[in-house]
Amino acid sequence: MDKVQEIVEKQVLTVAKAVEDKLDEEISALDRLDLDDIEVLRERRLQQMKKMAEKRSRWMSLGHGEYSEIPNEKEFFSVVKASERVVCHFYRENWPCKVMDKHLSILAKQHVETRFVKINAEKSPYLAEKLRIVVLPTLAVIKNAKVDNYVVGFDELGGTDDFSTEELEERLAKAEVIIFEGESSRILSKSKAQTKKSVRQSSNPDSSDSE
Repeated sequence: MDKVQEIVEKQVLTVAKAVEDKLDEEISALDRLDLDDIEVLRERRLQQMKKMAEKRSRWMSLGHGEYSEIPNEKEFFSVVKASERVVCHFYRENWPCKVMDKHLSILAKQHVETRFVKINAEKSPYLAEKLRIVVLPTLAVIKNAKVDNYVVGFDELGGTDDFSTEELEERLAKAEVIIFEGESSRILSKSKAQTKKSVRQSSNPDSSDSE
């Protein structure tokens, strides 16, 4: 047992030494910078910030940052052509779709890089047939004006309506339709289970529906 502990301690020390060496290398690189280098880095950073501000401004002008409804099928094509990343919720007036609405409203504000919209599937028969929308709610993941992925019902979100916004966020991140930064929300939801809240607001919720 002592031998195993000794091996583990050596491995820990090796990793710690590698991290320390890496930090020392980065500090030394910073020490070697002269004023001209610092000015170049500063200018580069300012340009990056400027480009991001311009992108954000363009996104907001297209309706990013809020969860809105597409009034008709014709408008759907205009929306998906204007934005690089779109999440479109095909819905009907039922409980499961209202649950999805709640989460998408939150994510629309958190991920302005993506356009979040909804369209009534029953009033959009051409689109529903063309995109093979059967189960509601269904999220169509659209990138560069092409449907790339679907989130159908709640099956990938635990199979129930009490999934968290973070679980949906992680699913959309896997589809690469949002830019997800930070630790996996799956890990966070497990380690902080007490913070997970249900969005259930009815005593008699429906299950995922189908047309």
